Amino acid sequence: MSDETTPDTDFETLFDLPDTARLEKTPQRTQDARSIKRAESSHKKQPEVTQPDLLAVAQEITQSSPHEPKKQATARQKTRKPRQSSTSKNSKTKASQKIQATSKTKTKSRKPAPSTRQKQKLSPEQQEIANKVKEAKEHYSEENRLENEPLKNYLHHATAKSIATHLGISTVGEFLEYYPRKYLPRGELTSFSELVEGQDATLLAKVLSVSTRNMHSRRGSITEITITDQLDETDSTPSTGGFGVQPGRVNQAHPRIAGNASGYADTYGAFPGFEPTLGSWQGGGFIRNQSTMTLSFFNAWTAAREIHAGDHVMFSGKVGAYRGELTLTNPHYAVLAGDEDLTGASSHAIERAKNRATAPIPIYKAPAKLPTDRIATAMEQVLDRAKLSELEDPLPASVRRARKIPSLAWTYRALHTPDTEETWRAAHYALRFREAFILQIALAKTRAARAAHDTVARPATTNGYAKKLLQLLPYNLTEGQYRVGEQIAHDLASSTPMNRLLQGDVGSGKTVVALRAMLQVADNHAQSAMLAPTEVLAEQHYNSVCAILGDLLVSEKNPHGIHVVLLKASLPAREKKQVLADMASGAAHIVIGTHALLAHNVQFADLGMVVVDEQHRFGVEQRDALRGPNGALPHRLVMTATPIPRTVAMTVFGDLDTSVLDQLPAGRQKITTHVVPLAEKPAWRDRLWQRAREEVDAGHQVYVVVPKIGQDDSSIGDDGSTLLGTDSQEKSRDPLTSVSSMFEELTSVDALAGTRIEVLHGKMDTSAKSDVMSRFDAGDIDILVSTTVIEVGVNVPNATLMIIMDADRFGISGLHQLRGRIGRGTLPGTCLLVTKQNSDGISRERLAALASTTDGFELSKIDLEQRREGDILGAAQSGKKTTLKLLRALTDASLIEKAREDARALVEKDPTLARHPDIARTLERALDADSEAFLGRG
Repeated sequence: MSDETTPDTDFETLFDLPDTARLEKTPQRTQDARSIKRAESSHKKQPEVTQPDLLAVAQEITQSSPHEPKKQATARQKTRKPRQSSTSKNSKTKASQKIQATSKTKTKSRKPAPSTRQKQKLSPEQQEIANKVKEAKEHYSEENRLENEPLKNYLHHATAKSIATHLGISTVGEFLEYYPRKYLPRGELTSFSELVEGQDATLLAKVLSVSTRNMHSRRGSITEITITDQLDETDSTPSTGGFGVQPGRVNQAHPRIAGNASGYADTYGAFPGFEPTLGSWQGGGFIRNQSTMTLSFFNAWTAAREIHAGDHVMFSGKVGAYRGELTLTNPHYAVLAGDEDLTGASSHAIERAKNRATAPIPIYKAPAKLPTDRIATAMEQVLDRAKLSELEDPLPASVRRARKIPSLAWTYRALHTPDTEETWRAAHYALRFREAFILQIALAKTRAARAAHDTVARPATTNGYAKKLLQLLPYNLTEGQYRVGEQIAHDLASSTPMNRLLQGDVGSGKTVVALRAMLQVADNHAQSAMLAPTEVLAEQHYNSVCAILGDLLVSEKNPHGIHVVLLKASLPAREKKQVLADMASGAAHIVIGTHALLAHNVQFADLGMVVVDEQHRFGVEQRDALRGPNGALPHRLVMTATPIPRTVAMTVFGDLDTSVLDQLPAGRQKITTHVVPLAEKPAWRDRLWQRAREEVDAGHQVYVVVPKIGQDDSSIGDDGSTLLGTDSQEKSRDPLTSVSSMFEELTSVDALAGTRIEVLHGKMDTSAKSDVMSRFDAGDIDILVSTTVIEVGVNVPNATLMIIMDADRFGISGLHQLRGRIGRGTLPGTCLLVTKQNSDGISRERLAALASTTDGFELSKIDLEQRREGDILGAAQSGKKTTLKLLRALTDASLIEKAREDARALVEKDPTLARHPDIARTLERALDADSEAFLGRG
């Protein structure tokens, strides 16, 4: 059964029940009497904490982050009591004196030194909000809240310590939010054909036989258990005793876990793209497909005693191979089913047995020393012992009733101990809605805060340079260019800072649209900055803008014309000084630059607008660094041909206004893309160079793009970013192609004899790079072997063929940008994606998607599905670090729309959340100070 959640599902029939009825409907699982007794005895042994101690702890926590109060408090205690070395008494005394002196110095310096924030003057409204945030933070740091209570208050101290050690979780709130990663349905067995050697797996299987024998080569015994993934007719329907019920286990919270605990980590399932055949090559040998498997337990008397033929058992371990067959050695196990005799059992016990017989089994992401079943047992104990009704629910009762969302207590029980598949899916829906609602509250507050900022309106003028540009252009704007230009002009005329995303396929004319907007700002005697990721792109933009403006540029004949300057790190000192002076004085109307624009010594006289081009190349903080006078928010236009995952997510979430250029300028040709699979067709490599020769003979030019510069370089892109596929699942056995090796190969290929071949990469001197690009633009170079330094901005209309080597090692965004360097004139372009990966490789799906479309938004959705959202509530750029646990921007769009509607309505009526303290505290918990500042930039 798949663990994927269903899209926006209507659960009205389930949620119409009152909370008490739902809780009664959810099976309550009694506890193991012995574990409860141990936990109660551990509580009795714990010393009572006096009231003064509680106050001291509260003061410590109030000064710390609300997320990890205990850790920081412990750190302070360690600071107060530094560990002395075991040296001489004299050295101890000196060390003690030094520590005390340092401590006194720190204490003295800490008192009079106010923070930067304290020095800033806040308006009464801002001070009120700051006070409420502080109160919420202090309230959430209080240990007497259920969310912050230590797990040791509800679990045996050894179990709580193990969870803290292996999962990094120490409070009830953190533990409840440790969600199962999937659910295994009872009555269905795991297919062995899905297993891969070396994989850590959890599987359900039926035991066929158990045998124990002495080992011949050494002392000890070995227990061999043969299991199968096939059900017989008697297994198709659970009996009255049913799955999950063992003799004497009816009144236990979870099946007793026995066996060797040397188990292995419980991670995700089989590799994507794995298709069962008669067998496969794994680990250097041929592994036969099998419906039975033999598991080995060394000196494991408990396994021989507790596992019997006919039992259904959950095994967790690392998949190995022995004599051509897959196996598990010393796996962790939990007996789930066996023959059951419930004669004389109470009706309640029989009913509970029936419920457990069909209940899905939650599987957690578990480390080796804390298997998933032990996490589930601890979770059930917490659910039964904690008063979940005391949990703070961020959803107002009115929203819950309107949207049919159950209580938080019911949701956590249904998530961790579901009785049916429908139950845990309902819990997922409720949690996704809560995530969406809190996120939308944060974004609604961000939009309201940005709208509250006063910025200078830059309206269009009657006879300004923006109007003159339209008359000057030798071609007519496309319908999309004109429409988007009008949208931006309207935004610039408002005193509310513009925050607009301009999406257009490569070559759709985004630069002209941005130039028109920058001229409108110049008509209002203000400045615009265009931020480009590389010097090559910055120079291309500078040359393009100057070429388009022509006579509108400042000159002796036109002293009041538009002054465009270029700022980059490689500028000579004298030129850079003049550029900086022109920026500070306001003489420069348009400043085009690289990261050099973000330097601290860069000042603008009146920055009215910022244009960020190909923004996926910048970090979140970098894109926000440019501000107006006194930190004022300028209008902002973000341009991209392929939105990065975070941008797509924020667009779906409604934080950005979006404009789309969906038409190519007249004369532009579309690009055809093909995948060249060298693993299946090795002879096609020679055909690549024949194809390149054909383009050269036709008078055209060719790009050959490779992932790295030299043979000794690691898997690092030209911009310093790590390439995709560096893990064992995606790495090719063949080395990556480099600029040097590619140049050597092409110069020795007979088909390319007599062609002019040059190289280009990021480590070349600026002058050398400029010289190569100038000669390639002039047609003096036939084939250019390059890294991704040409990814954006390069415009050579005569280039018609691009060959990308090791294309599986690039992301979708980068490949789409590279492909955009060809077909920029009236000639059609061809892009060949060369890969040595097998047909079932992870990245082949990505390449096939790229070959199927040139639509930037469609590709960004695919990218989002594969890489997940960037951190919506923080500055992370990619999806591995995300604050969203269950919510997904693409599949949950309808749910997000509902949550946005509710959140905006609430923020409109209560901007400071003064009347909704629960939401304010939850928001404070979800958003630390850095995340809130990040959202404020948006």
